[in-house]
Amino acid sequence: MRAGGRCARLDSTMNEDAQETDTQAGDQRDEAYLPIAEHGLIGDLRTAALVGTDGRIDWFCAPRFDSPSVFASLLDAERGGCWVIRPVCQVSTHNQFYFPDTNILITRMLTADGIVEVQDFMPIVREQDPHHRQRLVRRVVNVRGRMRLGMRIAPRLNYGRERHRLERMPDGVRFVGHALALELRSSIALELDDTDAYATFNLDEGETALFDLETDCASEAAAADAGIGPDTGPVPCAVDAEAAEALFEATVDFWRRWLRQSTYTGRWREMVHRSALTLKLLTHEPTGAIVAAPTLGLPEQLGGARNWDYRYVWIRDAAFSLYALLRMGFTQEAQGFISWLAERLRDATDGRVGPLRVMYSIDGHDHLPEEVLGHLEGYRGSHPVRTGNDASDQRQLDIYGELIDSIYLFNKYGAGISHDSWTDLCEILEWLLKHWDSTDESIWETRGGQQHHTYSRLMCWVAVERMIRMARQRGLPGDLGRWTAARDEIYHQIMSRGWDPRTRTFVQRLSTEPGRPPESILDASVLLMPMVKFISPVDPRFLSTVEAIADRLVMDNLVFRYDPSQAPDGLDGSEGTFSICSFWWVEALARTGEVEQARLALEKMFTYANHVGLYAEQIGLTGEHLGNFPQAFTHLALISSAINLDRAMG
Repeated sequence: MRAGGRCARLDSTMNEDAQETDTQAGDQRDEAYLPIAEHGLIGDLRTAALVGTDGRIDWFCAPRFDSPSVFASLLDAERGGCWVIRPVCQVSTHNQFYFPDTNILITRMLTADGIVEVQDFMPIVREQDPHHRQRLVRRVVNVRGRMRLGMRIAPRLNYGRERHRLERMPDGVRFVGHALALELRSSIALELDDTDAYATFNLDEGETALFDLETDCASEAAAADAGIGPDTGPVPCAVDAEAAEALFEATVDFWRRWLRQSTYTGRWREMVHRSALTLKLLTHEPTGAIVAAPTLGLPEQLGGARNWDYRYVWIRDAAFSLYALLRMGFTQEAQGFISWLAERLRDATDGRVGPLRVMYSIDGHDHLPEEVLGHLEGYRGSHPVRTGNDASDQRQLDIYGELIDSIYLFNKYGAGISHDSWTDLCEILEWLLKHWDSTDESIWETRGGQQHHTYSRLMCWVAVERMIRMARQRGLPGDLGRWTAARDEIYHQIMSRGWDPRTRTFVQRLSTEPGRPPESILDASVLLMPMVKFISPVDPRFLSTVEAIADRLVMDNLVFRYDPSQAPDGLDGSEGTFSICSFWWVEALARTGEVEQARLALEKMFTYANHVGLYAEQIGLTGEHLGNFPQAFTHLALISSAINLDRAMG
């Protein structure tokens, strides 16, 4: 029996008082994996960890979001490694919630013997504190009764591919790998086996056990890259009760001070603020980068092959995130991302796929080759498990519209763009004016070959239109006559070749030539047309498109992005409904005047959130969360739909 599996089931070496047979513990694959939705997220603006409702941390990469994993039993219950704390007796109820207005997660477990809660948080690394190392703190509090608990920490470095050694410390243990070491300090005595540390301990009512896991990079360069201060001496340890309380209070204070910047006071404050806190968790503060999700390999279909690595910065996702944060008054995050983006603009070259890549690593690298982690079985057998993402080599013309629209909004609501940034944008626009009428893979990153996508044309129109607006508003230099002519040409092409007069709908792909009707393939991305000011929301063409999408892509207000049987995407298997499309649906209904229907759709979408208000990329037909979790794309769309529906309701 592998140690990773023992961690997932609380091995009998730390559970001697409540031994069960292996068959009782459950050897079936599904029993070894929590549902994706049964997790909360904690983080320190460098990386993040998923904490299950049963007290296990089964996903954690360190020191950055895109670093190799430390715990990954979410992708392989036997080999991935995890950190579990739970009562050794039968748990009748698991509850989980966030400490109000923070990203501190509290997991409560109710048993016949009493109630215990595990408080999980990652103190924020502040630039003014050069001695603060990255840490993950777990505070176990016995609320009622007398509890016997088990703890096992089973790190598996480098996606479970690297063997580490154990070293005892006076107050804990050190796990030493090639590029990373982890130091676990504990307020209780630990026992060691070949690879893990574990303990069984008693807590009386009101007593506390403390665990403090610190990241120790192998080099100062790695620490600086992660935005972590060098190890220059002793630091206050969270296994000291006063120090732990101080860290807890400082973390509470950070999140509440940050959230007080929000200008949103609408009807759905709790859900909107939770989404904002989630977007902030997905921000890499040292660089300003915003990752699409903190996970990799979570399947879009259980047992299927649509399993991708989302721990990178998609230009599209980050631009939409910028829009959501600006709408709520979070200008500092917007400034951070614009600074990160300015470096990408300066580095832009006229490459094979264009001056900008679809995605980048946190520090701006654009070489992200896919690698299959063949030793991992995948979540509930969903394989292959991939790290890296070959979509970075795709041409997706829509990113230029999303990028320039976000800069337009920053120029309008933020600090304004610099001369250098404007010059860079003009050069990128020059490239786009030459290539907008080209094929690409577009927003859904299909792998079935390039097409002339309507959505990409729409966003090319947005790119040119927003450049014209900025030039006129700020008196910035530009060839407005030529830009205007190109904008109008794109507009007319969408209206003539992206519109199917037979079905009276805008479609996924343009017709192959003028005067010939396109294929009647619906795509939920065209719901954005009025949101980007391309068309009036009450234009008959858009209204009939909304009706068609309602008939063919919407199921109880859950929206599929398209029908793969009509538009093969080069991938095997099926997928769930796309949560971002479901929130676009809410906003489209609100803009077309169907305000009550939009409100009902939004309230229904809220019921699909997990217990702490988080969303994966997709929702399955039975309400299960699918895909990487939580996803920035979904939470930014929630914010946008709520704000616009509030406005429509008055």
